[in-house]
Amino acid sequence: MSDIKTKVQGLDPNVRARDVGEMARATGNIYETLSVISKRAKQLNVDIKYELHQKLEEFAVSSETIEEINENKEQIEISKFYERLPNPVIIATEEFLNGDIYHRYAEREKKRKRQQD
Repeated sequence: MSDIKTKVQGLDPNVRARDVGEMARATGNIYETLSVISKRAKQLNVDIKYELHQKLEEFAVSSETIEEINENKEQIEISKFYERLPNPVIIATEEFLNGDIYHRYAEREKKRKRQQD
């Protein structure tokens, strides 16, 4: 995953209304647009979750007693950062509107290739 901190910097974490016509322009269909955004949001969610677990794993201490829980300031700050991140759907929507998401239609490409042969 490319650096999430720089990707979301300056991104408004609040949900806001969007121009459906503008969103559908790239695919020609709002449902296809939403499908592309949804798939990207799922990728982002997995990447963010993996990144968070990797960072928090550094603080994991194998202890025999569950009662022994040490809170680390740095660990708390990392957790707070990830809690404040915009929702993956908001990030994916911004990426789509900025043209940062590459999408293609495998079936259409296969059909076009067959027609060329």
